[in-house]
Amino acid sequence: MRQELREVAQVFFKLGCFAFGGPAAHIAMMEDEIIEKRKWMTRDYFLDLIGTTNLIPGPNSTEMTMHCGYERAGKAGLFVAGIAFIFPATIITALLAYLYVKYGELPQVEPFIYGIKPAVLAIIASAILKLGKKAIKSTELIILGVLVLLVSLLGVNEVVALLSAGVFGMLYFYLKSKTKSHLNAISPFLLLFGFQTTLVKVSTLKLFLIFLKVGAILYGSGYVLFAYLDAELVTRGLLTRAQLMDAIAIGQFTPGPVLSTSTFIGYQLSGFTGALVATLGIFLPSFLFVLILNPFIPKMRQSKMLRYFLDSVNVAAVAVMLAVLVIMTNEILLDWKAIIIALLATFFVFKTKVSTIWVIIVGSVVGYILISLF
Repeated sequence: MRQELREVAQVFFKLGCFAFGGPAAHIAMMEDEIIEKRKWMTRDYFLDLIGTTNLIPGPNSTEMTMHCGYERAGKAGLFVAGIAFIFPATIITALLAYLYVKYGELPQVEPFIYGIKPAVLAIIASAILKLGKKAIKSTELIILGVLVLLVSLLGVNEVVALLSAGVFGMLYFYLKSKTKSHLNAISPFLLLFGFQTTLVKVSTLKLFLIFLKVGAILYGSGYVLFAYLDAELVTRGLLTRAQLMDAIAIGQFTPGPVLSTSTFIGYQLSGFTGALVATLGIFLPSFLFVLILNPFIPKMRQSKMLRYFLDSVNVAAVAVMLAVLVIMTNEILLDWKAIIIALLATFFVFKTKVSTIWVIIVGSVVGYILISLF
């Protein structure tokens, strides 16, 4: 068991250091490390984990690390995986928070980050192809996936899309199995800008409870996190909106989960103690959710109705990843330099066996070179 725990810690610490690009990219890198290289579980079961994880609150990619750790090394593996993945982002963010508060400025990292963004597009595309092959089991599921893709591109909340797909698919396939009739599947389905002093010192207990609440109810992306924290902190006068925007920007361009934003805000409000309790508060619910949910996932496959639900949610989850890829492509491939990096990354991902970690590193270095020269 010690060997498994050591392996879990090494894998997810490495991912925590290089996991740029948001949840879709994190999960794509996990698929490469966990399924392709180490074969800790089948791709089908990995898909089940993605589908169910998307339906619970909290940072999905971080919760996926916990599921993978659980499968490899039991309950201890769950906690080791989650902590190892969160740790690098927390330390980096705490250091940046210290520099921000003390000096009002940060090291210029944008040239390196520039090259990472196009590189992750190829990594996500590769994972979508592999997971899609497993998720698509029938023509009806293809139609369902296309519908979820369309509504996701139109801005429908991803949890609403996933739940709708799951419920509709479950009912459709159940009725189809009962009646043997041919039904048609239709479903309705920033760098920092300046330094400002902290407005209010807040008690560590209050800070912990604020972030515990956010961690327990958070669904969605960093933009949703912004809305939650705006309501909890800005409207109460604990933080200015400009400070919150700076904190969200930090979470976006550091590796690992965007919820490392909590570390930055905690430091602003109550120093290193505040950074610690804010980080603990926002991630603690995820550990508890995964601990409770994980044992039930294999049992869900044994129920015909829940099996239909999982199949539908899984194809919907792949469709949501594809929608994220389309949106990111439109936002990132804006000039010839980004296109060159994306093409180079595509070659490495699809034509070689180079690790996704090295694809990220190459993208970062090439981005720095191109920005420096041009």
